[in-house]
Parts: sequence; structure tokens; C-alpha cells
Amino acid sequence: MSKWPGKYVIGLTGNIGTGKSVVRRMLEHLGGYGIDADMLGHRAIARGAPGYQPVLATFGRYVLGADNEINRVRLGRIVFNDPEAMTLLEVIVHPLVDQAIDVMVRRAAQPVVVIEAIKLFEANLHRMGDAAWVTYAPPEVQLARLVQQRKMNEVDARQRIVAQPSQEKKMAQASVVIKNVGSFEDTWKQVTTAWQKTVPASSQSAVPTTPLARVRVPQGEMTVQRGRPRHSNEIAELINRLRRPAVLLKKDDVMAAFGEKAFMLLQVGSSNMGVIGWQVENLVARTTDIVIDPAVPITQALPVLITEMEKASKDLQCEASLVFVPPDLAKQEGLWRSLGYDRRSAENLGVLAWMEAALESALPNTILFFKQLRTDRILRPI
Repeated sequence: MSKWPGKYVIGLTGNIGTGKSVVRRMLEHLGGYGIDADMLGHRAIARGAPGYQPVLATFGRYVLGADNEINRVRLGRIVFNDPEAMTLLEVIVHPLVDQAIDVMVRRAAQPVVVIEAIKLFEANLHRMGDAAWVTYAPPEVQLARLVQQRKMNEVDARQRIVAQPSQEKKMAQASVVIKNVGSFEDTWKQVTTAWQKTVPASSQSAVPTTPLARVRVPQGEMTVQRGRPRHSNEIAELINRLRRPAVLLKKDDVMAAFGEKAFMLLQVGSSNMGVIGWQVENLVARTTDIVIDPAVPITQALPVLITEMEKASKDLQCEASLVFVPPDLAKQEGLWRSLGYDRRSAENLGVLAWMEAALESALPNTILFFKQLRTDRILRPI
């Protein structure tokens, strides 16, 4: 039973490259509130955060990069080759992560919380929840994902795979096993089936069927609704029509994108006229897709899409919103200012987690606009 009254808590784990983050996002599409414990661990040792000085005192200044932040690659070379060093690091980081998780779960409005942690069992995080979900993929699939998607060299990738505990032992402790070896659609079916079977009906959030917003425009009533995987074909057709990419998107491409991000659909009457795609990771909202039909007034379409994206992001306790805008849309600087956004570069965002998010998510030929959504931050310097 969960240590948090009124919350149904799923602990989610799986070895590296098995797709546990994809499964977490799927559970978020179904109404769960996702927490990435591993990312909180990274935040805990950022400069000024509570774990920074203890890590330096334990491992020395060798682990620092040129920016005086802890270089996780250098730190990883130490701890992944030395179990005692890994234990020393965990003694520093785990209590800080536990505190942050407690704060976030208590703040969450959603009745279902998903805690993703690669060491769910080893850190005893599974004892805090109601169920333990484990993702599985064969070693050859893990290796391919690490090399192709994370751009690891094969030696480092194999080292990470071998250094982790047996997948079979994790599956033996699981309430639910998701075999993430096929298409996104196959994994989505496994996740939705497990959700319906194992999550109490009283905790399953009903997916809204009514529009999130309504605005009158000259062409009729403009509405916004949350995109779901079942809308994949509509989203693909809309982007193909408005962007005219050299390689047309297919339904499966958008289905796969749902493993990384969420979408809002803008409709006028029964016609799809715009879409916004964004993801929330490490308490930062990152909008990378904004497509609006020029027949719709931009001064009305953009504010309603951005506002609904922000509402959804604030429900996930986001600290900041990063929007990557194509040059034509960036010219609307007055409109962006009216929405509370400033034109920025990644380097001057001031908070390491925000800077890293901007550098990770930046797209070619886009301009970054930034807005702080919350002043109180998780794992802020103390």
C-alpha cells in the first residue's frame, strides 16, 4: 500500500535501453503523474544543490567540468567500475531524491503517480508504492538503442548493460512486465491493458471528451483538445498539409512521437487547423512543434494553444517553459511578450536543469522563448 494516502503509486523500472521512460509517458497520457527519480538524482548534485559539496568531498575535484558543474561522465567512469564508489554516491543522493519525491507526490493533483527509477528495487523505492512495473528488452535491442538513440559508443554501452542487475530478477519482483520490443502501438496496447486491469477504477482519471478551450473567431468556433494516440493520423495529415515536409509523416511516426511528447489539437468547427507538441522532462516544458494554419488569426490561435500547454505543464509541477519557435513565428515578439515570454539563449537561463533542457531540445533554425512558471523549485540550493 502506498505511503501517500489517496494516491495509487506505481514504481517503474527496467534496465538501461528497455524503454521505461516511454512507458512512463504512456502512463502520463492515461492520466498518471510521472516522476523521473534518476533525473532528480542529477539535479541533487548540480552546483549549489544539496548534494554538490558532499560529492566533491567524496570524489575530489577531478569530477568537475570546466563550468564547475559535476561532470556526470567523469563521475560515471568512477562509480560504474567500483561498487564501493557507487554505494558512496548513493548514500549522498538517495535521501535527497526521496525527499524530492515526497514533496512532488504530495503536491500532485493526479490520483495515480508513476515513479520511474532505474534502481527502484535496490533503493527500496518499490516499498513506497502499490505496484512495481518492469520494462524488458533483449540485450541486443538495448545495445542498438544506446548506440543509435543515445549516441553511445559500443564499448560504453556494453559496459552499462553488463554492470546492471539481471533483468530476470527484476521481472520476478514485478506486478506488471512490459515487453518493449516491438512497435509503439504494441507497447501502448500492453500499457493500456495493464492500466485497466491493475489500477483501481476509482483512481483512473477519465479522459476529457469536451474541449479544453473555446474561442470565437471569424471562421467559427475555435476549440482546443488534448491529442491522444488515436488522433495520430489526424496530426500527421495536418502537419503534412501545413509544413509540406520532404518526407511525409505517417500515422506510425506520430504514434512513436507520443512516446516522447504530448499534443494539443486546434480545431475550427470540425476542421483541424493547428497543433502544438511538447514534452515535460525534469520539470521543464519543452515545446518543439507549433503548426498553425495561416487562415486562423495568429493573435488568437497562438495564445489559446500556449495557455493550454502551460496549464497542462503546471499540472505536472513544471518550473519553466521553453518554446522553440521558427523564424516566421519569432517575428511576433510583441505577442510573445504579452504571453510572458522572453527571447533567450540556452546559456543565459541561469539554472543548470533549464540550460540542459534547452541544449537537449533545441532544433535547427529555431529561436528560444522562455517563461518561468514557478518560483519555488525542487532541490533548490540550500
